[in-house]
Amino acid sequence: MRVKNSGYSHHGASRSKPSLMSWLSSSKSPHEDISQNVELLRERSRDLYAGGGPLGRGAIDRIVLNALGSGLRLNVRIDPERLQMNNRQVRTWSSEVESQFDFWASSKRADFTRQQNFYELQVLAFKSVLLDGECLVNLTLKKDKGCRYDTCVQLIESDRLMTPVIKPPGVMIDEGVEIDEYGTPIAYWISNRNPKAELQNQPSRVEYTRLPAGKNLIHLMNPERINQHRGVPFLSPVIEQLKQLGRYTDAELMAAVISGMFAVFYEHEYQPEGSIGEESYASEEGYGEYPGYEDKSQTISPGSVIDLPPGVKATSVSPSRPNTSFEAFVEALVRQIGGCLGIPSELLFLHFTASYSASRGALLEAWKLFRYWREWFAMNFCQPVYESWLRESVLKGYVKASGYDEDDYTRSLYTWSEWTGPSQGQLDPVKEVNAAIMRVKNGFSTYQRETAELTGGDYDLNMKQQKREADLRVRDKE
Repeated sequence: MRVKNSGYSHHGASRSKPSLMSWLSSSKSPHEDISQNVELLRERSRDLYAGGGPLGRGAIDRIVLNALGSGLRLNVRIDPERLQMNNRQVRTWSSEVESQFDFWASSKRADFTRQQNFYELQVLAFKSVLLDGECLVNLTLKKDKGCRYDTCVQLIESDRLMTPVIKPPGVMIDEGVEIDEYGTPIAYWISNRNPKAELQNQPSRVEYTRLPAGKNLIHLMNPERINQHRGVPFLSPVIEQLKQLGRYTDAELMAAVISGMFAVFYEHEYQPEGSIGEESYASEEGYGEYPGYEDKSQTISPGSVIDLPPGVKATSVSPSRPNTSFEAFVEALVRQIGGCLGIPSELLFLHFTASYSASRGALLEAWKLFRYWREWFAMNFCQPVYESWLRESVLKGYVKASGYDEDDYTRSLYTWSEWTGPSQGQLDPVKEVNAAIMRVKNGFSTYQRETAELTGGDYDLNMKQQKREADLRVRDKE
Protein backbone atom coordinates (compact mmCIF):
# COMPACT_ATOMS: atom_id res chain seq x y z
CA MET A 1 0.00 0.00 0.00
CA ARG A 2 1.26 3.49 -0.89
CA VAL A 3 1.58 5.88 2.02
CA LYS A 4 -0.39 9.00 1.16
CA ASN A 5 1.15 11.44 3.60
CA SER A 6 4.71 11.36 4.88
CA GLY A 7 7.33 14.01 5.51
CA TYR A 8 6.75 17.15 3.49
CA SER A 9 3.73 15.67 1.70
CA HIS A 10 1.81 16.09 4.95
CA HIS A 11 2.90 19.73 5.28
CA GLY A 12 4.29 22.11 2.70
CA ALA A 13 3.92 19.63 -0.17
CA SER A 14 0.39 18.51 0.76
CA ARG A 15 -2.07 18.21 -2.13
CA SER A 16 -5.11 17.52 0.06
CA LYS A 17 -5.13 20.27 2.68
CA PRO A 18 -7.76 22.93 1.91
CA SER A 19 -5.27 25.73 2.64
CA LEU A 20 -2.84 24.39 0.01
CA MET A 21 -5.11 22.89 -2.65
CA SER A 22 -5.69 26.31 -4.22
CA TRP A 23 -1.97 27.12 -4.22
CA LEU A 24 -1.07 26.85 -7.88
CA SER A 25 2.67 26.91 -8.39
CA SER A 26 5.11 25.70 -10.99
CA SER A 27 8.83 26.03 -11.56
CA LYS A 28 10.84 25.43 -14.70
CA SER A 29 14.38 26.18 -15.80
CA PRO A 30 16.01 29.60 -15.19
CA HIS A 31 15.33 30.36 -18.85
CA GLU A 32 11.54 30.08 -18.47
CA ASP A 33 11.34 31.41 -14.93
CA ILE A 34 13.77 34.31 -15.25
CA SER A 35 15.15 35.08 -18.70
CA GLN A 36 11.76 35.23 -20.41
CA ASN A 37 10.43 37.61 -17.72
CA VAL A 38 13.33 40.03 -17.26
CA GLU A 39 12.02 42.59 -19.75
CA LEU A 40 8.72 43.08 -17.90
CA LEU A 41 10.45 43.01 -14.51
CA ARG A 42 12.85 45.74 -15.68
CA GLU A 43 10.01 47.92 -16.93
CA ARG A 44 8.07 47.65 -13.68
CA SER A 45 11.17 48.15 -11.55
CA ARG A 46 12.02 51.32 -13.46
CA ASP A 47 8.45 52.55 -13.09
CA LEU A 48 8.60 52.09 -9.32
CA TYR A 49 11.90 53.96 -9.19
CA ALA A 50 10.49 56.78 -11.32
CA GLY A 51 7.57 57.32 -8.93
CA GLY A 52 5.21 54.39 -9.42
CA GLY A 53 5.62 53.43 -5.76
CA PRO A 54 6.44 55.53 -2.70
CA LEU A 55 9.33 53.36 -1.53
CA GLY A 56 10.75 51.91 -4.77
CA ARG A 57 13.25 54.71 -5.26
CA GLY A 58 14.07 54.95 -1.57
CA ALA A 59 14.96 51.25 -1.23
CA ILE A 60 17.47 51.38 -4.08
CA ASP A 61 18.95 54.74 -3.10
CA ARG A 62 19.46 53.58 0.51
CA ILE A 63 21.68 50.73 -0.70
CA VAL A 64 23.57 52.83 -3.24
CA LEU A 65 24.26 55.68 -0.81
CA ASN A 66 25.39 53.43 2.04
CA ALA A 67 27.27 50.77 0.10
CA LEU A 68 29.03 53.09 -2.37
CA GLY A 69 28.33 56.70 -1.47
CA SER A 70 30.25 58.81 -3.96
CA GLY A 71 32.33 55.80 -5.03
CA LEU A 72 34.72 53.25 -3.52
CA ARG A 73 38.37 54.29 -3.09
CA LEU A 74 41.42 52.14 -3.75
CA ASN A 75 43.70 51.07 -0.89
CA VAL A 76 46.66 48.99 -2.12
CA ARG A 77 47.42 46.09 0.24
CA ILE A 78 50.28 44.09 -1.31
CA ASP A 79 52.24 41.48 0.68
CA PRO A 80 55.89 42.54 1.15
CA GLU A 81 57.13 39.05 2.04
CA ARG A 82 55.80 37.31 -1.07
CA LEU A 83 57.06 40.12 -3.31
CA GLN A 84 60.38 40.27 -1.46
CA MET A 85 60.02 43.97 -0.64
CA ASN A 86 60.67 45.77 2.62
CA ASN A 87 58.03 47.86 4.34
CA ARG A 88 59.42 51.13 3.04
CA GLN A 89 59.36 49.89 -0.55
CA VAL A 90 55.79 48.69 -0.09
CA ARG A 91 54.65 52.06 1.25
CA THR A 92 56.37 53.90 -1.57
CA TRP A 93 54.99 51.60 -4.26
CA SER A 94 51.47 51.62 -2.81
CA SER A 95 51.39 55.40 -2.46
CA GLU A 96 52.58 55.87 -6.05
CA VAL A 97 50.01 53.43 -7.48
CA GLU A 98 47.15 54.94 -5.48
CA SER A 99 48.13 58.43 -6.63
CA GLN A 100 48.34 57.47 -10.31
CA PHE A 101 45.11 55.47 -10.17
CA ASP A 102 43.22 58.33 -8.55
CA PHE A 103 44.55 60.64 -11.28
CA TRP A 104 43.01 58.35 -13.90
CA ALA A 105 39.85 57.57 -11.91
CA SER A 106 39.07 61.24 -11.23
CA SER A 107 39.24 62.07 -14.93
CA LYS A 108 36.33 61.71 -17.32
CA ARG A 109 38.71 59.90 -19.66
CA ALA A 110 37.97 56.83 -17.54
CA ASP A 111 34.55 56.79 -19.24
CA PHE A 112 34.29 55.60 -22.85
CA THR A 113 31.74 58.37 -23.51
CA ARG A 114 33.86 60.97 -21.64
CA GLN A 115 30.88 61.98 -19.49
CA GLN A 116 31.71 60.63 -16.03
CA ASN A 117 34.74 59.73 -13.98
CA PHE A 118 35.35 56.27 -12.54
CA TYR A 119 33.68 57.01 -9.21
CA GLU A 120 30.53 58.25 -10.93
CA LEU A 121 30.57 55.20 -13.18
CA GLN A 122 30.55 53.01 -10.07
CA VAL A 123 27.31 54.58 -8.86
CA LEU A 124 25.68 54.29 -12.29
CA ALA A 125 26.74 50.67 -12.79
CA PHE A 126 25.65 49.63 -9.29
CA LYS A 127 22.32 51.41 -9.61
CA SER A 128 21.76 49.60 -12.93
CA VAL A 129 22.41 46.26 -11.22
CA LEU A 130 19.79 46.99 -8.57
CA LEU A 131 17.30 48.62 -10.90
CA ASP A 132 17.62 46.37 -13.97
CA GLY A 133 19.16 43.29 -12.39
CA GLU A 134 22.34 43.49 -14.45
CA CYS A 135 24.79 45.69 -16.31
CA LEU A 136 27.41 44.95 -18.96
CA VAL A 137 30.88 46.46 -18.57
CA ASN A 138 33.30 46.53 -21.48
CA LEU A 139 36.93 47.30 -20.57
CA THR A 140 38.39 48.76 -23.72
CA LEU A 141 41.00 51.20 -25.00
CA LYS A 142 40.34 54.65 -26.43
CA LYS A 143 43.23 56.87 -27.43
CA ASP A 144 43.18 60.62 -26.86
CA LYS A 145 46.01 62.89 -27.87
CA GLY A 146 48.02 63.92 -24.85
CA CYS A 147 46.25 61.42 -22.60
CA ARG A 148 48.48 59.21 -20.45
CA TYR A 149 46.16 56.21 -20.25
CA ASP A 150 44.00 54.53 -22.90
CA THR A 151 42.04 52.22 -20.58
CA CYS A 152 38.40 53.20 -20.21
CA VAL A 153 35.11 51.73 -19.05
CA GLN A 154 32.10 51.35 -21.33
CA LEU A 155 28.76 50.64 -19.63
CA ILE A 156 26.15 48.84 -21.73
CA GLU A 157 22.50 48.87 -20.65
CA SER A 158 20.86 45.48 -20.26
CA ASP A 159 18.17 46.30 -22.85
CA ARG A 160 20.80 45.96 -25.58
CA LEU A 161 21.67 42.41 -24.54
CA MET A 162 19.29 40.41 -26.75
CA THR A 163 19.03 37.48 -29.10
CA PRO A 164 19.36 38.49 -32.78
CA VAL A 165 16.15 38.36 -34.81
CA ILE A 166 17.91 35.97 -37.18
CA LYS A 167 19.72 33.64 -34.81
CA PRO A 168 22.89 32.00 -36.14
CA PRO A 169 22.27 28.30 -36.82
CA GLY A 170 23.54 25.79 -34.30
CA VAL A 171 24.12 28.43 -31.61
CA MET A 172 22.45 28.34 -28.18
CA ILE A 173 21.49 31.85 -27.05
CA ASP A 174 19.59 32.57 -23.84
CA GLU A 175 18.12 36.08 -24.24
CA GLY A 176 21.33 37.46 -25.73
CA VAL A 177 23.79 35.27 -23.80
CA GLU A 178 25.49 32.65 -25.97
CA ILE A 179 26.23 29.48 -24.02
CA ASP A 180 28.02 26.20 -24.67
CA GLU A 181 26.71 22.70 -24.05
CA TYR A 182 27.53 23.05 -20.33
CA GLY A 183 25.62 26.31 -19.91
CA THR A 184 28.79 28.42 -19.67
CA PRO A 185 28.48 31.92 -21.19
CA ILE A 186 30.96 32.23 -24.05
CA ALA A 187 29.72 35.42 -25.75
CA TYR A 188 27.20 38.25 -25.50
CA TRP A 189 25.10 39.61 -28.38
CA ILE A 190 24.80 43.39 -28.13
CA SER A 191 22.51 45.52 -30.31
CA ASN A 192 23.78 48.84 -31.63
CA ARG A 193 20.91 50.69 -29.90
CA ASN A 194 18.06 50.22 -27.48
CA PRO A 195 15.45 48.25 -29.46
CA LYS A 196 12.65 50.47 -28.13
CA ALA A 197 14.43 53.77 -28.67
CA GLU A 198 13.00 56.42 -30.97
CA LEU A 199 14.82 56.74 -34.26
CA GLN A 200 15.92 60.33 -33.62
CA ASN A 201 19.72 60.40 -33.33
CA GLN A 202 19.71 56.59 -33.40
CA PRO A 203 20.71 54.09 -36.10
CA SER A 204 17.57 53.18 -38.02
CA ARG A 205 18.51 49.52 -38.30
CA VAL A 206 19.16 47.26 -35.33
CA GLU A 207 22.40 45.38 -35.78
CA TYR A 208 24.14 42.97 -33.43
CA THR A 209 27.73 42.56 -32.31
CA ARG A 210 29.09 39.38 -30.76
CA LEU A 211 31.43 40.16 -27.86
CA PRO A 212 33.35 37.15 -26.49
CA ALA A 213 33.16 36.56 -22.75
CA GLY A 214 36.37 37.17 -20.86
CA LYS A 215 38.28 39.54 -18.61
CA ASN A 216 37.50 42.55 -20.77
CA LEU A 217 33.73 42.00 -20.72
CA ILE A 218 32.07 41.88 -17.32
CA HIS A 219 28.45 40.80 -16.90
CA LEU A 220 27.49 42.37 -13.57
CA MET A 221 24.77 40.12 -12.23
CA ASN A 222 23.99 38.56 -8.86
CA PRO A 223 22.47 35.16 -9.75
CA GLU A 224 19.90 33.44 -7.57
CA ARG A 225 19.80 30.11 -9.44
CA ILE A 226 22.32 27.76 -11.05
CA ASN A 227 22.79 28.31 -14.81
CA GLN A 228 21.01 31.65 -14.62
CA HIS A 229 22.12 33.93 -17.45
CA ARG A 230 20.05 37.10 -16.93
CA GLY A 231 19.79 39.21 -13.81
CA VAL A 232 16.69 39.87 -11.70
CA PRO A 233 15.91 43.43 -10.51
CA PHE A 234 16.35 43.93 -6.77
CA LEU A 235 12.71 44.97 -6.28
CA SER A 236 11.25 41.93 -8.11
CA PRO A 237 9.99 40.04 -5.01
CA VAL A 238 7.99 43.07 -3.80
CA ILE A 239 6.94 44.72 -7.06
CA GLU A 240 3.25 43.94 -6.48
CA GLN A 241 3.28 45.11 -2.86
CA LEU A 242 5.07 48.36 -3.70
CA LYS A 243 2.65 49.13 -6.52
CA GLN A 244 -0.41 48.36 -4.41
CA LEU A 245 0.99 50.46 -1.58
CA GLY A 246 1.43 53.33 -4.04
CA ARG A 247 -2.15 52.99 -5.23
CA TYR A 248 -3.44 52.87 -1.66
CA THR A 249 -1.43 55.97 -0.76
CA ASP A 250 -2.78 57.83 -3.79
CA ALA A 251 -6.35 56.81 -2.92
CA GLU A 252 -5.97 57.98 0.68
CA LEU A 253 -4.44 61.23 -0.46
CA MET A 254 -7.24 61.90 -2.94
CA ALA A 255 -9.89 61.04 -0.33
CA ALA A 256 -8.29 63.46 2.10
CA VAL A 257 -8.25 66.19 -0.57
CA ILE A 258 -11.91 65.63 -1.43
CA SER A 259 -12.95 65.63 2.24
CA GLY A 260 -11.30 69.03 2.57
CA MET A 261 -13.49 70.50 -0.18
CA PHE A 262 -16.62 71.38 1.77
CA ALA A 263 -19.26 72.72 -0.66
CA VAL A 264 -22.70 74.31 -0.26
CA PHE A 265 -25.45 73.36 -2.74
CA TYR A 266 -28.63 75.40 -3.51
CA GLU A 267 -31.75 73.75 -4.89
CA HIS A 268 -34.58 75.87 -6.43
CA GLU A 269 -38.18 75.34 -7.43
CA TYR A 270 -37.61 77.69 -10.36
CA GLN A 271 -34.60 78.99 -12.16
CA PRO A 272 -33.60 82.49 -11.01
CA GLU A 273 -32.41 85.07 -13.51
CA GLY A 274 -28.90 85.18 -12.15
CA SER A 275 -26.48 82.59 -10.86
CA ILE A 276 -26.12 82.35 -7.08
CA GLY A 277 -22.96 80.34 -6.88
CA GLU A 278 -19.84 79.69 -8.90
CA GLU A 279 -21.60 77.28 -11.27
CA SER A 280 -25.00 77.49 -13.01
CA TYR A 281 -26.86 75.47 -15.59
CA ALA A 282 -28.80 78.54 -16.82
CA SER A 283 -28.31 79.25 -20.52
CA GLU A 284 -28.58 82.61 -22.24
CA GLU A 285 -32.08 81.72 -23.57
CA GLY A 286 -33.41 80.84 -20.10
CA TYR A 287 -33.74 77.73 -18.04
CA GLY A 288 -36.13 76.14 -20.51
CA GLU A 289 -33.10 74.93 -22.43
CA TYR A 290 -31.87 72.83 -19.52
CA PRO A 291 -33.45 69.48 -20.54
CA GLY A 292 -31.18 69.38 -23.55
CA TYR A 293 -28.09 70.67 -21.76
CA GLU A 294 -25.22 68.20 -22.28
CA ASP A 295 -22.58 69.13 -19.71
CA LYS A 296 -23.98 67.98 -16.37
CA SER A 297 -20.64 67.85 -14.54
CA GLN A 298 -19.63 70.12 -11.70
CA THR A 299 -16.12 71.11 -10.59
CA ILE A 300 -15.84 71.26 -6.83
CA SER A 301 -13.25 73.49 -5.27
CA PRO A 302 -12.69 74.34 -1.59
CA GLY A 303 -15.51 76.52 -0.26
CA SER A 304 -17.64 76.24 -3.42
CA VAL A 305 -21.24 77.54 -3.51
CA ILE A 306 -22.97 75.67 -6.32
CA ASP A 307 -26.40 76.30 -7.83
CA LEU A 308 -28.42 73.21 -8.74
CA PRO A 309 -31.36 72.93 -11.19
CA PRO A 310 -34.88 71.96 -10.01
CA GLY A 311 -35.38 68.35 -9.09
CA VAL A 312 -31.73 67.72 -8.37
CA LYS A 313 -30.62 67.09 -4.81
CA ALA A 314 -27.08 67.11 -3.47
CA THR A 315 -26.16 64.09 -1.34
CA SER A 316 -23.43 64.60 1.19
CA VAL A 317 -20.78 61.88 1.20
CA SER A 318 -18.27 61.81 4.04
CA PRO A 319 -15.10 59.89 3.17
CA SER A 320 -13.97 59.90 6.82
CA ARG A 321 -10.45 60.97 5.95
CA PRO A 322 -7.70 61.05 7.01
CA ASN A 323 -7.97 57.33 7.81
CA THR A 324 -6.92 56.76 11.41
CA SER A 325 -5.57 53.29 10.60
CA PHE A 326 -3.56 54.44 7.57
CA GLU A 327 -0.24 54.90 9.36
CA ALA A 328 -0.41 51.60 11.28
CA PHE A 329 -1.36 49.65 8.15
CA VAL A 330 1.40 51.21 6.03
CA GLU A 331 4.01 50.60 8.74
CA ALA A 332 3.01 46.92 9.01
CA LEU A 333 3.23 46.49 5.24
CA VAL A 334 6.57 48.30 4.98
CA ARG A 335 8.01 46.06 7.71
CA GLN A 336 7.23 43.06 5.52
CA ILE A 337 8.72 44.74 2.45
CA GLY A 338 11.81 45.72 4.43
CA GLY A 339 12.16 42.19 5.78
CA CYS A 340 12.12 40.83 2.23
CA LEU A 341 14.65 43.36 0.91
CA GLY A 342 16.86 43.25 4.00
CA ILE A 343 16.35 46.94 4.80
CA PRO A 344 14.73 47.83 8.15
CA SER A 345 11.58 49.91 7.91
CA GLU A 346 13.29 52.70 9.88
CA LEU A 347 15.73 53.18 7.00
CA LEU A 348 13.00 53.00 4.37
CA PHE A 349 11.06 55.69 6.22
CA LEU A 350 14.24 57.53 7.29
CA HIS A 351 12.50 57.92 10.63
CA PHE A 352 14.01 56.69 13.92
CA THR A 353 11.78 56.78 16.97
CA ALA A 354 12.95 53.70 18.89
CA SER A 355 15.57 53.49 21.63
CA TYR A 356 19.32 53.59 21.04
CA SER A 357 19.61 49.79 21.25
CA ALA A 358 16.73 49.18 18.84
CA SER A 359 17.95 51.77 16.35
CA ARG A 360 21.50 50.45 16.51
CA GLY A 361 20.23 46.90 16.00
CA ALA A 362 18.33 48.02 12.90
CA LEU A 363 21.40 49.80 11.51
CA LEU A 364 23.66 46.81 12.18
CA GLU A 365 21.29 44.50 10.30
CA ALA A 366 21.09 46.96 7.41
CA TRP A 367 24.87 47.28 7.27
CA LYS A 368 25.22 43.54 6.82
CA LEU A 369 23.40 44.03 3.54
CA PHE A 370 25.35 47.17 2.65
CA ARG A 371 28.71 45.51 3.32
CA TYR A 372 27.71 42.49 1.28
CA TRP A 373 26.84 44.64 -1.71
CA ARG A 374 30.01 46.74 -1.24
CA GLU A 375 32.27 43.70 -1.22
CA TRP A 376 30.38 42.10 -4.10
CA PHE A 377 30.63 45.23 -6.24
CA ALA A 378 34.29 45.84 -5.36
CA MET A 379 35.19 42.28 -6.33
CA ASN A 380 33.16 42.16 -9.54
CA PHE A 381 33.57 45.71 -10.86
CA CYS A 382 36.23 47.82 -9.12
CA GLN A 383 38.90 45.13 -8.91
CA PRO A 384 38.75 44.05 -12.59
CA VAL A 385 38.88 47.69 -13.68
CA TYR A 386 41.89 48.32 -11.42
CA GLU A 387 43.68 45.24 -12.76
CA SER A 388 43.07 46.38 -16.34
CA TRP A 389 44.45 49.85 -15.54
CA LEU A 390 47.47 48.42 -13.69
CA ARG A 391 48.29 46.16 -16.64
CA GLU A 392 48.49 49.15 -18.95
CA SER A 393 50.50 51.16 -16.39
CA VAL A 394 53.09 48.40 -16.05
CA LEU A 395 53.35 47.83 -19.81
CA LYS A 396 53.88 51.55 -20.41
CA GLY A 397 56.44 51.81 -17.61
CA TYR A 398 54.49 54.21 -15.41
CA VAL A 399 54.49 51.62 -12.60
CA LYS A 400 57.50 49.41 -11.86
CA ALA A 401 56.55 45.85 -10.96
CA SER A 402 59.33 43.28 -11.04
CA GLY A 403 58.13 39.88 -12.28
CA TYR A 404 54.67 41.17 -13.10
CA ASP A 405 54.48 39.20 -16.37
CA GLU A 406 56.03 36.00 -15.07
CA ASP A 407 52.78 34.22 -14.20
CA ASP A 408 49.22 34.80 -13.01
CA TYR A 409 50.08 34.28 -9.34
CA THR A 410 52.83 36.90 -9.27
CA ARG A 411 50.60 39.28 -11.16
CA SER A 412 47.83 38.78 -8.61
CA LEU A 413 50.21 39.65 -5.76
CA TYR A 414 50.55 43.16 -7.17
CA THR A 415 46.78 43.66 -7.39
CA TRP A 416 45.83 42.88 -3.79
CA SER A 417 43.75 45.77 -2.53
CA GLU A 418 40.84 46.95 -0.42
CA TRP A 419 38.04 49.26 -1.47
CA THR A 420 36.67 51.62 1.15
CA GLY A 421 33.43 53.55 1.04
CA PRO A 422 31.29 55.69 3.34
CA SER A 423 31.39 54.88 7.04
CA GLN A 424 28.46 53.44 8.92
CA GLY A 425 28.05 56.49 11.11
CA GLN A 426 27.45 56.46 14.84
CA LEU A 427 24.39 56.88 16.97
CA ASP A 428 26.63 57.43 20.01
CA PRO A 429 30.15 58.45 18.83
CA VAL A 430 31.77 58.01 22.25
CA LYS A 431 30.63 54.40 22.57
CA GLU A 432 31.60 53.61 18.97
CA VAL A 433 35.11 55.08 19.30
CA ASN A 434 35.76 53.28 22.60
CA ALA A 435 34.65 50.01 21.04
CA ALA A 436 37.02 50.60 18.10
CA ILE A 437 39.94 51.27 20.47
CA MET A 438 39.25 48.02 22.32
CA ARG A 439 39.09 46.02 19.07
CA VAL A 440 42.46 47.39 17.93
CA LYS A 441 44.08 46.96 21.36
CA ASN A 442 43.02 43.30 21.54
CA GLY A 443 44.03 42.49 17.97
CA PHE A 444 40.49 42.05 16.63
CA SER A 445 40.93 44.83 14.07
CA THR A 446 43.46 47.32 12.65
CA TYR A 447 43.86 51.08 12.76
CA GLN A 448 43.29 51.25 9.02
CA ARG A 449 40.05 49.27 9.12
CA GLU A 450 38.64 51.15 12.11
CA THR A 451 39.53 54.50 10.54
CA ALA A 452 37.70 53.52 7.37
CA GLU A 453 34.71 52.19 9.30
CA LEU A 454 34.36 55.20 11.61
CA THR A 455 35.14 58.09 9.29
CA GLY A 456 35.76 56.66 5.84
CA GLY A 457 39.31 58.05 6.01
CA ASP A 458 42.79 56.59 5.59
CA TYR A 459 44.95 55.89 8.65
CA ASP A 460 48.28 56.41 6.86
CA LEU A 461 47.19 59.77 5.50
CA ASN A 462 45.87 60.77 8.91
CA MET A 463 49.23 59.98 10.55
CA LYS A 464 51.13 61.99 7.95
CA GLN A 465 48.76 64.92 8.36
CA GLN A 466 49.02 64.75 12.16
CA LYS A 467 52.84 64.87 11.90
CA ARG A 468 52.67 67.94 9.67
CA GLU A 469 50.25 69.62 12.05
CA ALA A 470 52.46 68.78 15.04
CA ASP A 471 55.49 70.29 13.32
CA LEU A 472 53.44 73.36 12.48
CA ARG A 473 52.41 73.82 16.11
CA VAL A 474 56.05 73.56 17.23
CA ARG A 475 57.08 76.26 14.73
CA ASP A 476 54.25 78.48 15.89
CA LYS A 477 55.40 78.25 19.51
CA GLU A 478 58.93 79.17 18.53
